[in-house]
Amino acid sequence: MLISVLLVCALIALVLAALLIGSRRRAPGQDAGRTPTAEPAEPAGLGARVRALFAGDQGDVWRGLQDVLIKADVGSVTAGRIVEDLRARFRAGDDPVEMLTAEVVDVLAGDDTVLHLPTGRLGIVMVVGVNGSGKTTTIGKLAARLGRDGKRVSLAGSDTFRAAASEQLDVWARRAGAQLVSQERGADPGAVAFDAVRSAQAKGMDVLIVDTAGRLHTKTPLMEELRKVRRVIEKAAGRGPDETLLVLDATTGQNGIAQARAFTEAVDVSGVALTKLDGTAKGGVVLAVREELGVPVKLIGVGEGVDDLEPFDARAFAERLVAG
Repeated sequence: MLISVLLVCALIALVLAALLIGSRRRAPGQDAGRTPTAEPAEPAGLGARVRALFAGDQGDVWRGLQDVLIKADVGSVTAGRIVEDLRARFRAGDDPVEMLTAEVVDVLAGDDTVLHLPTGRLGIVMVVGVNGSGKTTTIGKLAARLGRDGKRVSLAGSDTFRAAASEQLDVWARRAGAQLVSQERGADPGAVAFDAVRSAQAKGMDVLIVDTAGRLHTKTPLMEELRKVRRVIEKAAGRGPDETLLVLDATTGQNGIAQARAFTEAVDVSGVALTKLDGTAKGGVVLAVREELGVPVKLIGVGEGVDDLEPFDARAFAERLVAG
């Protein structure tokens, strides 16, 4: 009899425990058997978010606009300045998206977006950037673009650190119809650059594009290595590179500002090649790079094909960024 009572009590305890666990797992305010109501989705594109902000009663729209711009990687300083400009000029009936697009154009327009390469002697382009930014791909596309313009192009494989870097550059050299100067992995990057300059001069090439290692910009030895490569180019050619391009991933976010600052301090970056613009609107970080560092965008990568490298156009970029 006692055993039966104990078994019944144990069974009741198990049932109560199961009910307690179930109630804890259930979301607050959610009744059993009911499907929770989904939260309304935030508009995906920057322009859509701005329109929703100005269309609704959401308090301080200007503070909200600054938050939207910061989330779009524009940077707090640049976002603050843009908002103040818009706030001073905005009047009832104005289209906030059109005004924002025009403001982005104002930030980026007027920059020197042309690649300055000499005629009658070897032009030299040094390309820097972190691994994964699309650096080698951009070099190949640039070589192909210059080749279509009738230039004889040579590539220097001075990224001797990353495994298969030389092989990847060789593939792009073949696609672009360019010559390649490289050495085995682990070779001195400066020595490769020196040989490439002398080889390009001897063969009467029009442009030499120098690839470089892309380890993290926070690694001091890499920055010292890049400075050395630049000094070697100066020694071999009698002058520094005509252009030093920083390849920047459009999806990199605010870390792109730190990258741009570090590379600019190390090797005097003259322009940005912005990559991975083949999807939704991206690239707001270049506004901060332009505003804070004065470095213009010169090229944009819009796809994986050999022809998917375009000269930068401020109006087209602003419309892509804001409308997305």
